Amino acid sequence: MTKKKHLLFLALATCLCCACGDEENNDLKSGTAKNENANGYVANYATEYSSTNVQDAAKRLEMPRLKGGTDNLFVVHTIPTYGVNYCLEYDCSRLAARWTAYQWYTGFSSKESNWNRNAWKNGQTYNGYGGEGDPFQPDPLIPRDYQTTLEDHQSNGCDRGHMLGSADRLNSKEANGQTFYLSNMHPQFAAFNQGGIWYNLEERLRKQYDTTSFRDTLYVVKGGTIADGQVLAPAKGFSGRRLIVPKYFFMALLCKNSSTSQGGYKAIAFWMEHKGNNDADFAKYAISINELEEKTGIDFFCNLPDDIEEQVEGNIALAAWGMK
Repeated sequence: MTKKKHLLFLALATCLCCACGDEENNDLKSGTAKNENANGYVANYATEYSSTNVQDAAKRLEMPRLKGGTDNLFVVHTIPTYGVNYCLEYDCSRLAARWTAYQWYTGFSSKESNWNRNAWKNGQTYNGYGGEGDPFQPDPLIPRDYQTTLEDHQSNGCDRGHMLGSADRLNSKEANGQTFYLSNMHPQFAAFNQGGIWYNLEERLRKQYDTTSFRDTLYVVKGGTIADGQVLAPAKGFSGRRLIVPKYFFMALLCKNSSTSQGGYKAIAFWMEHKGNNDADFAKYAISINELEEKTGIDFFCNLPDDIEEQVEGNIALAAWGMK
């Protein structure tokens, strides 16, 4: 992969772009098992590196089924050392991501630490941002007319809530810097994001689920709801600008571990209302992937072979995730 950045845009009909990454570290290859709802050819994308294989990236196991269409951008951020950093599908009509998806595996997870986030506050910059604090900035892969900006996030009563957390990408300066793109943010109440239930669940992921004893690879999808009827703003909003404030947040997790049942895979989802809450009884918020699909209209883990997908998506298996 070349280290020289190259923004590659493919237009579809009247609009937009999408972005993607390259190869996946898993043992399922396209065409080896029946899969009727897998992602197909991606026509609409943008990518940081011209050598990125967009079609392979769309078939990674963490990918939900792409909604596609001219309003949606398939965005994948990559770095030369590790390949795909994370992916998202961005709704240009709503200026928000439908979901953010990424992997954890040995060598590229929350356990790796080659970068100190305090360096941002000590004069380091990323793409020209930083020096006074963390380098929040518009996503350069999204066309300017559809980017959200730092101004959009000012004085709206919410935190800039990471979906892929900064603490989950300390492998390198670039990997960490990309987590601060505003496309990876949803407005979140401080009592939800800072020491609240969302924070508590993210900490559980890092401490219990991102361990070699628990997973070979963990596939993670996070998001806030942006559909009609599932938002708090801008309809009387907490955000005085253009931003959607989700009414609910969700996580969908797929674990690959050769020692587990069901062909080495297990899955679980979490659905929680966006409000101040310091609860840590996560079993109350756990649902099956099938239930989360009904609530969000998103087809999660669509690239799994159909027989495995059917098994894991209907089964919560709380004990397998350390809950009762």
